[in-house]
Amino acid sequence: MSGGAWTVAAVAAVTAAYALGSRRLSSTPLSSAIVFVGAGVLLGPAVLNVVNLAQDAAPIVALLEATLTLVLFTDALSVRRRDLRTGGFLPGRLLGIGLPLSIGAGWLLAWPLLPGLTMWELALVGAVLAPTDAALGKTAMSHPRVPALVRDGLNVESGLNDGMVLPFFILFLAAIPGTHYAQEGVAGVFWRALVLSTAIGLLIGWLGGRLLQWSRARGWVAPEWWQVYPLAVAAAAYELAVVTDGSGFIAAWVAGFACGFALRHFPAGAGRGDAERTAEFTETLGGLLAAISLLVFGAVLLGPTLEHLSWRICLYAVLSLTVVRMLPVVLALIGSGLRPRTVAYIGWFGPRGLASVVLALLVVEEHVPGVDLVGRVVAVTVGLSVLLHGVSAVPLAERYGSWFEKAAAAGRDLREGTPVPGGRAAQGGDRP
Repeated sequence: MSGGAWTVAAVAAVTAAYALGSRRLSSTPLSSAIVFVGAGVLLGPAVLNVVNLAQDAAPIVALLEATLTLVLFTDALSVRRRDLRTGGFLPGRLLGIGLPLSIGAGWLLAWPLLPGLTMWELALVGAVLAPTDAALGKTAMSHPRVPALVRDGLNVESGLNDGMVLPFFILFLAAIPGTHYAQEGVAGVFWRALVLSTAIGLLIGWLGGRLLQWSRARGWVAPEWWQVYPLAVAAAAYELAVVTDGSGFIAAWVAGFACGFALRHFPAGAGRGDAERTAEFTETLGGLLAAISLLVFGAVLLGPTLEHLSWRICLYAVLSLTVVRMLPVVLALIGSGLRPRTVAYIGWFGPRGLASVVLALLVVEEHVPGVDLVGRVVAVTVGLSVLLHGVSAVPLAERYGSWFEKAAAAGRDLREGTPVPGGRAAQGGDRP
C-alpha cells in the first residue's frame, strides 16, 4: 500500500470518527479543530509518520488554497448590508479600527522578539496573524446565551477580516526584494492584484448571481445543481484573477459580495434567503475541507515545529493571542457603551486559523528570506489558538451568557441587548 493511500485512509478514518461523535463533542471543550490538529500531529512525521507530504507540496498547496477560496467566497456571500447597519457599530469598529491596529501591534511586537527578520518581513508576520477564524471558536460565537449583538458582530468580523487583510499582505510582499510581487513593483501590484482582481470578482460574481436567478425563475436549474453552482462561480473568479497575474483570493472574496448582492436584489420567486440557501452546500464543503486542512497543518507544519521551539517564538505566540488582539479591541470599542466583560469576551475570542496558515504558505511560495522563522511563528500561534480557544469556548460562553442574563433580569440598560433581527448568528453563524 503506497504512502499516498495510507494518507488518504488515515484522513478518512479521522474524519469518519469525528463525524460519528460530532454532536456529543460539540458541547465539550474538545472542539473539531483540536481533534483534527491533534490527529495531524500524531499521524505526522513527528510521531507515527503516516501522513507525510513534505516531499510533494503540491497537494498541500491545492487543498489549502481551494479551502480558503471557498471560505472567502461563502463568508462574503452571506454578508448583508443590514449586518453592518443593525448593530453594525461592532463589526465596523472591529474591522475599521481594530484590524489595522492588530496588524500594527503584531508588527511592532515582532521587532524585538523575532530578530533576523527585515522590517517588511516583520510586517508580514503582523498581517498573516491578524485575521480571525470563527470556526475555531464556534461555540463562543453561536452560543444562544450570548447576546445576539455580540454573536453577530463576531461572525461578521470573522467573515470579513480575512479578505480585508489581503491588500496589506500583498503590499508588504511587494516591499520585499525577490518576491513575485516585488518584481511587478507597487504600481503593478496595485493595478493587477487589487484593482483588476476586484473588477474580475465584481463581474464574475454579479453575472453569476444574475444568471442563477434568471435560470431559477424559469425553472431550468435542478435543486442539486443550484447548490453546486457557487463552486463554479468561486473557482472562475479565482482562476481568472490568477491567469491575469492578480490575486485569486481577492477576486473570490469580492465575487462573493457581488453574487450575494445579485441573489438578493434580483430574486427568483419569493427570494427570501436566496444567498444563504444557495451557499449551504458550499459552506458545508468548505467546513469539511477546513477540518482536513487543519489535520494537514498539524502533520506537516505544527508537528515538526514543536521540535524547534524557542522562548521567543512561544512568547510572541502568547502575545499575539492576547495583547495583539485584545488591546486593539479595547481601543476600538472605547465609547461604544459595551460593558468591560463584553469587551474582554470579544477581545479574547479572536482565534487564528485557516487564513493565517494559507497566507504563511504563500510566504513560503514567494521564497521570503525569513520564511522558516515566519512559518514557525504562525504554526505555534495557530496551534496555541486551536487549543486555548477550543478549550475555553464552552465554559466562557456559559459564564458570559449567565452574566448577561442576570444583568438583563435586574433591569440594567445594556447596549449588548440591542436586538439584531435575522442576524447571521441566529442562522447558525459561519462555517460548520
